[in-house]
Amino acid sequence: MQTTLSEQEIVRREKLSRLQEAGVDAYPAALYPVSHYSADIKAGFTEEQKEAFSKVCVAGRIVSNLDKGKVFFIKIQDSKGIIQLYVKRDDLCPGEDKSFWDNVVKHGLDLGDFIGVTGFVFITKTGETSIHAETLTLLAKSLKPLPVVKRDNEGNVFDAITDPEFRYRQRYADLIVTEGVKETFVKITKMKNAIREFLNHHGALEVDTPVLQSIPGGAAARPFVTHHNALDIPLYLRIANELYLKRLIVGGFDWVYEFSRNFRNEGMDRTHNPEFTVLEFYVAYKDYYWMMETTEQMLEKVAFATNDTAIVKVGDKEINFKAPYARVSIYDAIKEHTGFDVSNMDEEGLRDVCRQLNISVAPSMGRGKLIDELFGEKCEAHYIQPTFIIDYPVEMSPLTKKHRSKEGLVERFELMVNGKEIANAYSELNDPIDQRQRFEDQLTLMERGDDEAMFIDHDFLRALEYGMPPTAGIGFGIDRLAMLLTGQPSIQDVLFFPQMRPEKVIA
Repeated sequence: MQTTLSEQEIVRREKLSRLQEAGVDAYPAALYPVSHYSADIKAGFTEEQKEAFSKVCVAGRIVSNLDKGKVFFIKIQDSKGIIQLYVKRDDLCPGEDKSFWDNVVKHGLDLGDFIGVTGFVFITKTGETSIHAETLTLLAKSLKPLPVVKRDNEGNVFDAITDPEFRYRQRYADLIVTEGVKETFVKITKMKNAIREFLNHHGALEVDTPVLQSIPGGAAARPFVTHHNALDIPLYLRIANELYLKRLIVGGFDWVYEFSRNFRNEGMDRTHNPEFTVLEFYVAYKDYYWMMETTEQMLEKVAFATNDTAIVKVGDKEINFKAPYARVSIYDAIKEHTGFDVSNMDEEGLRDVCRQLNISVAPSMGRGKLIDELFGEKCEAHYIQPTFIIDYPVEMSPLTKKHRSKEGLVERFELMVNGKEIANAYSELNDPIDQRQRFEDQLTLMERGDDEAMFIDHDFLRALEYGMPPTAGIGFGIDRLAMLLTGQPSIQDVLFFPQMRPEKVIA
């Protein structure tokens, strides 16, 4: 992080001092009565409708400033786009006193400053919808120059900043100068709203569950650990909200959901961030077959709500979210893409297959982790169109009900899209005795050195002993879904402020 001022920053501070000496408040506190926005003016103004635009009040950030002597052509960017201002000295300062023009307009303004203007809308000789300024107010002085980008005559960026270090670390500046970034996050909001509308329409109840937990349950992941001073106990940032939501099913709710901010102390790459959003919902008296159909219906509606089409373009691929989706068992997937039938193999046999396929595995990995590694390394990338991978081995799924007809398997699916898992769902295990044994099996893996194995949650077991009805549950990776529906290549592109290494301070 640079602590010394650049030459441009020094000049801007000098301008600020001169403004203050001239009695100009560069950061006024009074409300500014914005009445119109750039896009609305451009879309609505015509010569026939000009009376409706005879008095407008706009505000925004200066993104270009053309000095023509007694006239300035200034373009400002507001939350909806860019519009040109026609600023004439004699209109702004009609009397003899031209000090405001000299101090503020001519010598006080810089790119990045916020200004407000009142005036009327007209069309210039070049055909550009513009605002003829009658008053101009400096609303906030920018002391740091905007990153340099090239714009066309409309003010649109055509030579953008591409450095990810800058873009992710200084998202506030990235939003100003990089075309399309705001639109990405607007689409993500549409996506989340569409999910909520679907779930609420079907009778689901949105709830909140604890972020600080005494046991990091509900997933196989390494947690972040902290300490509660008053209670003198360790606490964990949640890795999942599953076990709390299932407690609510025990308590008598039929359908609950939560957009959950989760935290996992693991690696970072283009699809992983240590802090991320998951949608989980649990529904009483349903199973994973019902959940597959519901998932298809919801994602088709959400894709339409976000992009007005079920087909999204991701790189050079077109992905179709229209239901129904293919269903493939995990054993069939591994056999198709590796040639090995692993359905009846023990741990040693799986290790041998991994060796033959040059897949590196740790000694702590049990049968479930080995199968997961095989699928992840050799199969996952092949599933571009939405596909349900179903019927996992019991060792991979400690919270899942055993399959009703297939020995050694559980009723689970993962939804794969564009070669990545987007959702994970179960017919939930509701047998407290079986669940206790599964937790104890996880404890054995933990003792072998698996730091992602699940803890035993005794309170959750107690809840199950009161009785939980047959239940279907699912968790969606919301950030990964956002990547798909907005066509972004990296999770960092769909998070406002992705995790970064701290900047080094350069004096």
